[in-house]
Amino acid sequence: MLMKGQQNLHMEKWIEKGDVLIEALPYIQRFNRKIIVVKYGGSAMLDEDFMESVIQDITLLKLVGFKPIIVHGGGKAISRHIDRLGMDTQFINGLRVTDEETLDAAEMVLNSVNKKLVQIVQKLGVRAIGISGKDGNLLKVEKKLSEGEDIGYVGKVTEVNADILKDLLEKDFLPIVCPIGLDEDFHGYNINADDAASAIAEAVKAEKLAFLTDTEGVYMDIEDTDSVISEMTVTEAQELIDKGIIAGGMIPKIKNCMDAIRNGVSRVHILDGRIPHSILLEIFTNKGIGTAILGDEQEKFYTHIK
Repeated sequence: MLMKGQQNLHMEKWIEKGDVLIEALPYIQRFNRKIIVVKYGGSAMLDEDFMESVIQDITLLKLVGFKPIIVHGGGKAISRHIDRLGMDTQFINGLRVTDEETLDAAEMVLNSVNKKLVQIVQKLGVRAIGISGKDGNLLKVEKKLSEGEDIGYVGKVTEVNADILKDLLEKDFLPIVCPIGLDEDFHGYNINADDAASAIAEAVKAEKLAFLTDTEGVYMDIEDTDSVISEMTVTEAQELIDKGIIAGGMIPKIKNCMDAIRNGVSRVHILDGRIPHSILLEIFTNKGIGTAILGDEQEKFYTHIK
């Protein structure tokens, strides 16, 4: 039997849960039937429990009215598989050169990840379809160079067959996209999942694009974990790049975000996929938990720096 003090504490916790649901209501109303593209990658993909938690959250988005599309990576799993096979690896400008053998290994791992994600979604009672960028010419590509250097079968998306994804969404499926594309000669290419997600978000006119990564967001001071920027405009993002505050591997990710905004995506979010329910906290709460990037003309919802 609970004492009165315990009952009050128990009741307060339930009230807090109710407050969270009420806080989410205007966001659920605003984004009902809107498309959100979620790029899922990083360390959270290597842990079975993390994977199921993330997919549960994305499935919940669908059940409350969103139209999600998942674009998944698999870089860490690909690296482990290649190392396990003892394959020779060459790097140019820090990027793995993708020869025929490496491409075959990458595609095998990505297809395995794809079907695992489909399995988890369908276990939760939502219909999912795994689709490769090869299928129906979903992702057309050309060879991508790294600072003018040929890095093999790594592709840059030139065209997205958005009708395929729109048809699946209209038929109430959750599409899960494997980032492999075809060039004009129908040769396969591995595509950076960030690039694929951005191109897809632009093509389907997504309301939101969310990157689930291994970082909490964009830091004003990389040494200060409390300096995550809650929101910034495209212009502010460019200024931070020019000042060297945004640097290294974050630059191409932010440039993908900026391009997506310029091409019609309403908001782009960078989140830590290792934090439980990060995508729900970012989308359905006033303060959010990561970094949101928006157009210069858009109104900010919350404070600039956490």
